[in-house]
Amino acid sequence: MPMPKIIVLGAGLGGTIAAYEIRDAVKGKAEVMVVNDQDDYWFVPSNPWVAVRWREPEAIKVHLPPIMKRKGIGFTSIGARRVHPAENRVELNDGTSLAYDYLVIATGPELAFDEIEGLGPDGYTQSVCRTDHAVHAADAFDRFCQAPKPIVIGAAQGASCYGPAYEFALILDTELRRRKIRDRVPMTYVSPEPYVGHLGLDGVGDTKALLESELRNRHIKWITSARITRVEDGTMHIEEVAEGGTVTASHALPFGYSMILPAFRGVSAVHGIEGLTNPRGFILADKHQRNPTFRNVYSLGVCVAIPPVGPTPVPVGVPKTGFMIESMVTAIAHNLALELAGKEPEEEATWNAVCLADFGDGGVAFVAQPQIPPRNLNWSSSGKWVHLAKIGFEKYFLHKVRRGTSEPFYEKLAMHALGIRKLRFK
Repeated sequence: MPMPKIIVLGAGLGGTIAAYEIRDAVKGKAEVMVVNDQDDYWFVPSNPWVAVRWREPEAIKVHLPPIMKRKGIGFTSIGARRVHPAENRVELNDGTSLAYDYLVIATGPELAFDEIEGLGPDGYTQSVCRTDHAVHAADAFDRFCQAPKPIVIGAAQGASCYGPAYEFALILDTELRRRKIRDRVPMTYVSPEPYVGHLGLDGVGDTKALLESELRNRHIKWITSARITRVEDGTMHIEEVAEGGTVTASHALPFGYSMILPAFRGVSAVHGIEGLTNPRGFILADKHQRNPTFRNVYSLGVCVAIPPVGPTPVPVGVPKTGFMIESMVTAIAHNLALELAGKEPEEEATWNAVCLADFGDGGVAFVAQPQIPPRNLNWSSSGKWVHLAKIGFEKYFLHKVRRGTSEPFYEKLAMHALGIRKLRFK
């Protein structure tokens, strides 16, 4: 009898680690295969550094096929055209299909630049959402520095990832001071967040005061509850929105350089599948990370549907941070092992958040347990140590990916010593 087949769809931060951890958890009782649209893994949290040439792209790349082969994990980079959950198969971009017994969706998002006229690398703003975008942004920044003008950094309405926007604004401030041209560059931070430091989480600890202080000390103005209506070459049109949807102010912000994080939506391979996704194309999941309709489909990471923490004048999404995603991975790996043993899934991810936001010469860190309020722990801090910790984390995580390891013993020991767990107590 052939072994059950588990397909992991996507090989980003969550999917790659999921393949390793699931392979170890099922202990040879199932075949594990990864379907991705390229051969390489990119450490996305370092993209803001790539965009100012503090990192070369090759330094944050891992070539996956030989690692997957060494781990006994199947791998293809043909990519998925469409998931057919009622038929238990994934249709690939070359027209062939792969059957599965269990599917783990870890695709990440589709970047919705097209929802705002003029937004994105094909329009008039830059992006750090992908490493190739960050390379393009670095080239544009080099040109900008030859003739400095105002800068606008931030996130579009409906965005669900705000840490990189704050990071990049403050990294640019650091780099411009190093180049001795900061005095020639007015900067503005623009966001749908109702206040600075909201982060899509209604704040964590004192992030409001910490981030306001950072922006103020670095002479970066801000506009919150902001809705970008369109972007033209050198001008961004923004509306400030109050409770009830009333527009209280309109701005035409001039810029010579801009990086705006877009809203996300589900990828086309899953978008519009009734019972699998919500209207934005995000995967519906229960407390065990399992789809309520298609019970052999699990999901993790940015592709998972999570409702906002509360109403805001402008739509604000919820971020899926690294440790939160890793907790989903661990829950899925344990639940798949239970299913293969003929038992029902019982493990739940804690969704705890541990985040390091680097500013080049300092940073802000926060821990939220769990990420969604109300919380058992709500802590934030700042200092030079955050910058050093982010460098260490980059090296450590890339080491994990290159070794084909999900969670070394010393990581588990350290996190448990800090009281930060991936699985909920039963």
